[in-house]
This record gives sequence, structure tokens and C-alpha cells, in this order.
Amino acid sequence: MRILITGGAGFIGSALVRHVLDNGHEAVNLDKLTYAAAPGNLDGVESRPGYRFEQADICDAQALGRIFASHQPDAVMHLAAESHVDRSIDGPAAFMETNIQGTYRVLEAALEYFRALPGGRREAFRFHHVSTDEVFGSLGTEGYFTETTPYAPRSPYSASKASSDHLASAWHHTFGLPVVISNCSNNYGPRQFP
Repeated sequence: MRILITGGAGFIGSALVRHVLDNGHEAVNLDKLTYAAAPGNLDGVESRPGYRFEQADICDAQALGRIFASHQPDAVMHLAAESHVDRSIDGPAAFMETNIQGTYRVLEAALEYFRALPGGRREAFRFHHVSTDEVFGSLGTEGYFTETTPYAPRSPYSASKASSDHLASAWHHTFGLPVVISNCSNNYGPRQFP
């Protein structure tokens, strides 16, 4: 299986790239290499069979079209995003551009690609949108969120991610793109950016 991973040079994305390769699959890492990238997390990965790197901006529709056409992924795992609540308060424009407009561009490129896939590949294709628990707001007295917890974003970051979740859901319901959305909570581990 060949998986297109957006944001694959970030903390979570680089762990996903290693996991995909370790399990015998191919990884196409699409990353703009912003402040959040940690290319050192991919040391040793670039020479592995099945690994490809594309430096591109998810807001660039032409680049996305070229990447889908040339790499022919079987699935997309969309992690590329501006993150960190404090950064979103200091400069929300980049969050709106990348997290909303960029997700829209990736969804559009994926949909165009998906529609052209032959039967079996089309049935197996998935678009996994990786989001955050921040879209649900503050943790209440229950101590957990569920799939039915109402959205209640409290920062420009969480609002931009909630918007991208709704776009991904709309592309599923309106256009039939097979979308899965996950809402991660405070990831940590080896190679974490301090």
C-alpha cells in the first residue's frame, strides 16, 4: 500500500512515516518544511525503499495534482497543519490559510484523484483527516470526549481545525469521498519537539 502523508516531517507525521515503512508499506511524505518540521526525525528514512519526499505547500493546487498523479497513492493521511494555540493567537492568518484553505485543496485534489481510480482501487481508497481534541473545547466534569461531544473551539487554532473537520465531513457526505476523521489528544513520545 502506498500512503500519501501530509505533514510527514512533523513530530506525529515522522512517527507515522516510520510506522508505515516498518510495516512494509510505501510512504510519500508531503511537507512544506515550516517551523514545525523536524527533518532530523527522518534521519535514515530517506534512504529506505518505499520512501519518497515532496516538499510542497498543501495550499498549492498544482503541486497537489502533480503529486497525486505521479505517486498514485492508495490512501491519504492528512496531518499537515499549523499548530500550537499560542501561535494561533499571535498570528491567526496562517492557521486559516493552512488548516482551512490547505485542507480544502487537499480534499479537492484527493476527490479528483479518487473519481478517476478504477473500481477496486477506488473501493479501497481512504482519506484519513487527523485532527485534534481541541475542537471540543475544555474538558468538562466527565473527563473525556466522545464522537458525539459537540464542537466548542476556544482558540483560532481549534476553530481552524474544527473547520477542517467539517470540510472533510462535507466532502464525504456531499461527494462520496471515503473520509475518516480522528481527534488526537496531546501526543507525546520519542523525537518530540521540545
